[in-house]
Order: sequence, then structure tokens, then C-alpha cells
Amino acid sequence: MELIIYVVIGLALLFDFLNGVHDSSNIVATMISSRALSPKAALWMTALANFFGPFIFGVAVAETVGHEIVAAESINIAVLLAALASAIVWNLLTWYLGFPSSSSHALFGGIIGAVIAGAGWQAIHLPGLEKIIIALFVSPIIGFVLGFIFLRIIFLLCWNATPRINTFFRKGQIVTALALALSHGTNDAQKTMGIITLALVTGGFLEVFAIPVWVIILCAAMIALGTALGGWKLIRTLGGKFYKIKPIDGFTSQLTSAAVILGASLVGGPVSTTQVVSSSIMGVGAAERMNKVRWGVAQEIAVAWLLTIPATALLAIGVYWLLHLIIPYATSSPG
Repeated sequence: MELIIYVVIGLALLFDFLNGVHDSSNIVATMISSRALSPKAALWMTALANFFGPFIFGVAVAETVGHEIVAAESINIAVLLAALASAIVWNLLTWYLGFPSSSSHALFGGIIGAVIAGAGWQAIHLPGLEKIIIALFVSPIIGFVLGFIFLRIIFLLCWNATPRINTFFRKGQIVTALALALSHGTNDAQKTMGIITLALVTGGFLEVFAIPVWVIILCAAMIALGTALGGWKLIRTLGGKFYKIKPIDGFTSQLTSAAVILGASLVGGPVSTTQVVSSSIMGVGAAERMNKVRWGVAQEIAVAWLLTIPATALLAIGVYWLLHLIIPYATSSPG
């Protein structure tokens, strides 16, 4: 059993690393596209902010993921293995194809499918699941609306400004990108913190659900490392395919995204950084003019979002039954 726990921790950290690679584009794409910072400087600044996010704003999201979706006593280690494996496979596939699907959707789809396979629907806490679904699906709508409103407000405030205002927005993106990176580290790194702590409780290494400091450090470090290495295909998608990003667009979309993600993090709502940033970029573009946004690209990303949860849920079910055949003791009931 101890070996299986180590495997779960290893897979969780791998998912965290891939999450950083996958989501680095969400934070730096607009900043690079508008030439506020060089790609290398943007990625390293973002990585450091990602690391410190959970230490500054707490671990409410980890509590939601590890404690409010499913009870540790009702699942086995294979459930967590299957959930992580399906999310990792999906992340690698979408990373290879170069379109920004949601790592959060992949993880929660994997959890849902694995829990159904290993313990049945009754093992899922519906209030916790509802909280996650609301956070995931409402946050991009809020991102779009706030992006639209924020840009209109900024236009009103700057209606008589000279072109030199672009310098302010370009430099201002350093601050908004830091805020976005801190919020990203606060939200996304915590999802695997919750999974690892749940595994420790399930395996009997912890008596109650309480996130150890070493888990926070490891998860924050892995998502920071993934962010530093970056996902260049995805940066190109977010940075240029919706429309040509100007300094005011980058500033406003980052400000919007940071506000939405940090707000959700403080109340324990796990959100998709990919969704929030993409919808914020679209909201900002639409505020200038509706035909500025390349809606065809947005539709392709929306399809990826819709496919992710059912695809990873089915994949997790298949992985669970494969584990049942290969290592049956891992699928035995806890205790």
C-alpha cells in the first residue's frame, strides 16, 4: 500500500507540472503578445508568483477538492490513481495538439469517472460537486462580462488620453500579470494538494484531512516549474488567434482574470484558468467591437471544454477497471 501512495503522489505532482505547462500560456500570452515583457522574463516572473500564491492566500480550494467531493472512507487508492492518470493523458494529448483545454475539467472529470467506477454515485457529495460545477461554469461567464465592462470603464476614463497611455498599460501588465499568477498558484496548485492529502487519509497516513506543509511546498514548486518551462503552442493560441492583443487589452484581460480567479479561490471555488482567461480576452475584444474577436477559434476551444469532462470520466472508468485486473489489492475497500 505504501508503494501505491508514492505512485499517487508522483502522478499528482506530474499533473501539477503539466498543469503549469498547460496554463503558463493563460498568464503570459497577452503580456508577450503586447510586448510588455520578453517571453523568458514573463515566464520566470509568473513561475515565482505561482509558487508563493498558496502561502499568501491560503488553501481553501484544496479543502474543497480533497474534502468536500468525496469521503476518504468510501474510496480506495485506485480511484485516485485512475483520476490522475486520465487527467494526465488528456493534458498531454491537448498539449500536443496545441489547443487550450481545461486541466481543471480534466481532473474533475477523472475524479467523477473514477469514483463512479470504484464506489458508485452514492460516494459523491452532491453539495461539494454542485459547488465545483457552479465555479467551473459560471466563472468564464463572469470573466467575459467583467472584461467587457472593465474595458468600457477604462475607455471612459482615458477618452482624452494621448498615445503615451499605451506605455502605462504596457508596464501596468507587469502588475496585473503578477496578480494573475498569484491567483493561479492559489487556485490550480491546490487541486493536487487536495488529492495528495486525500490519498494520505485513504492510505491511513493521516487520521484527519489536514494539508501538510510539505505537500503545499511540493505542489507549489511543481506548478511553478511547469510554468517556467511554458507551453509555446498554447501561448500562440491565446496570444494571437482571438485577435491582435494591444497593451490595453492585455492589461484589462489580466486584471479581469485575476479578480475572478482570486475571488473564487478565497471562497474555495476551483475554477479553470484557461476558461477564465480566454473568456476575459473575448469580453475585452467584444467591448471594442464584436467582429474583432475571431469567434471560430472560440468555438473550437468551447468544444474542447465540453468534451473534457465526459472524455476524462470515461477514460478514468477504463483505467480503474484496468487497475482492478493488474493490482486488485489497490481496488479493495479502505480499512
